[in-house]
Amino acid sequence: MVDLPLHAQILAMLDSDPQGWVLAEPVRVDGEFVDLELAYINDAGCRLVGRPREQLLGRCYRQLWPETVNDGTLPFYRSVVETGVPATRTVYYDRRTITGHFEFRAGPYGDGLLIRFVDLRQVTVSPQSDGGARLYDMLDTAFDGFTVLRAVRGPGGEITDFVCEYVNQLGAKLTGHAVADVIGHRLSEISPESWDDGLFERYRTVAATGEPWRQELRYPGIGQVWEVKIGQVGEGAVAVSFREITEQVERQREIADSAARAEHAAGRVRALESVTAALVAASTTAQVYAAMGSVLRPSAGGQGLAVLLRQDDSLQLTYHAGYEPEVVARLQQLPLHHRYPATAVARTGRARYLTSLAQFHAAQTDPATAVSPGSRQAWAFLPLTAAGEVLGVLVIGYREPRDFDDDTKSTLTALAGLVAQAMQRALLFETSMSIAAELQHALLPAALPTAPGLRHAARYLPWTRGAEVGGDWYDVIAVDDDVVSVVIGDVAGHNLAAAAAMGQVRDALRAYAVAGHEPAAVMRHTNRLIRAVGLDTIVTCCYLQLHLAEGTATGVLAGHPPPILRDATGTRLLELPTAAPLGASRTAGYRETRIDFPPGATLLLYTDGLVEDHSHPLDRGLSELCAAVGSAPAGDADAVIEHVLTSDVGPRPRRDDIALLCLTRDHTTGI
Repeated sequence: MVDLPLHAQILAMLDSDPQGWVLAEPVRVDGEFVDLELAYINDAGCRLVGRPREQLLGRCYRQLWPETVNDGTLPFYRSVVETGVPATRTVYYDRRTITGHFEFRAGPYGDGLLIRFVDLRQVTVSPQSDGGARLYDMLDTAFDGFTVLRAVRGPGGEITDFVCEYVNQLGAKLTGHAVADVIGHRLSEISPESWDDGLFERYRTVAATGEPWRQELRYPGIGQVWEVKIGQVGEGAVAVSFREITEQVERQREIADSAARAEHAAGRVRALESVTAALVAASTTAQVYAAMGSVLRPSAGGQGLAVLLRQDDSLQLTYHAGYEPEVVARLQQLPLHHRYPATAVARTGRARYLTSLAQFHAAQTDPATAVSPGSRQAWAFLPLTAAGEVLGVLVIGYREPRDFDDDTKSTLTALAGLVAQAMQRALLFETSMSIAAELQHALLPAALPTAPGLRHAARYLPWTRGAEVGGDWYDVIAVDDDVVSVVIGDVAGHNLAAAAAMGQVRDALRAYAVAGHEPAAVMRHTNRLIRAVGLDTIVTCCYLQLHLAEGTATGVLAGHPPPILRDATGTRLLELPTAAPLGASRTAGYRETRIDFPPGATLLLYTDGLVEDHSHPLDRGLSELCAAVGSAPAGDADAVIEHVLTSDVGPRPRRDDIALLCLTRDHTTGI
């Protein structure tokens, strides 16, 4: 065996590291690098390559992994040895001798190499939860092709190519290659046509600017239409998803053909039937807008159409047809206090009709902020209301002044109602189909531990759109035979960063809890960790340590709504002192409070999306929740959650993710 000494402290550090470490010495023939001989590998490294140490040490790379000799790995190591410059390489192996999606970081050490390596499938979340493996399995079975590309830069810093860092099974199949032949290879090797069809320029633009891109690409030669989405994922890297949408495009074409036939139909009843058919067939917001442009616009008789959806305290333009560019620019985002007539309709839910240009100008008294009328001289501003919620406003413009009689108003109101219902269905459909929901569930515990005499149930309900990811989570942690910790929390934001932060905070809380720290100390250590590692996030959290033998619990709140307890004396909010959210202040202090949790009691933890939003006060939501818990079935945690969710609790419809964790104690605990 080769002799590359390691300092004792360094050796101890490498032995305990959860990532793989290898020390290797170059094998030379006539002074030329030809192979590597393994001098040291830690336990984690042995697990990752799937072999015991005695089968590895003293043997050469070509002997151990002959199937990978010609994939560029040995030249990669030779370069590090000869130049003395550390380097990183990502590869995917599905071979007889080794399997995994590895990242290797190699650096010079004496005359040899010190190599750190990880299996990227196992580092997305904590290894104990198998979340990383579940996430990769999810991506491999996803309906969309998916790949991650990292930029290769030239001498002047310009992007000249990309290297594939990840591709799922479908994505590799669509390129005509195996996964192992794609990951770690350049785009110019695996998809040279990307330069001809313009995709390389799109990748480069998104990597440089961070602006996402989406396009439908038509390939007449094979009669297919593909949807391609590109987004930036860190400095110089892009994530690309692609799927065939030929059937959906054909469906939209059929809607357009139906619209052409509807233009020749007579009467308002026939118009309503055509609009209903088109909107019922629409599954996505894009299809709803296509149906509006092709069917609704001629049926309503207007020459201009716009949809303004409510987003917090403003209206945002999401669709328009027949409007001039200067009008579109002014309508992109309007504060709800603006004098444009649509804002009042969004606030009140009542339609407004303007029959002349004079009425339009009278509604906007300040010329400096007024929206231009364009070429229109009459307008119908119609609320898009579904399930009692004003989603936004439908604006129909007419080129000539006109009156709106009762029949016309009735027809327009019915059309707006159909649009609102179709829009709500489309938003719900897109939410349910979002990969974000699957990612969120992958980050939550696969199973919760049990304890004698304690029953528990949990529920997570996503309310995200597109590629957004929420930060709500829950956990149950077995600390000792009769001590169980429960936690629920909410990381600020709805994006991948929030999900990643949630995984880190959850794992930190679990680690400190299992280490035996008291609740206040768990929160204090977690808060310091968030600040120390530079997580730019705020986390609300409720943490309880249950002492089942004593029938008590010790709780701490960090900016989170208090839990609800139901026992023989009634149902109430627990009076726990509230401290600052985790991550808000380095010097935040956390105080714990001891409460009774007797046999037969029910405890409910939840996130704030259940009880409040901008239109539903927190006090009202908490009162509704207490009433629901008080009337829920006793002793059945699942039934309690189901009762709460089907009761009149909190805002409807919901506009935030929800997590609930319910615990009930048996009347006879056996402890």
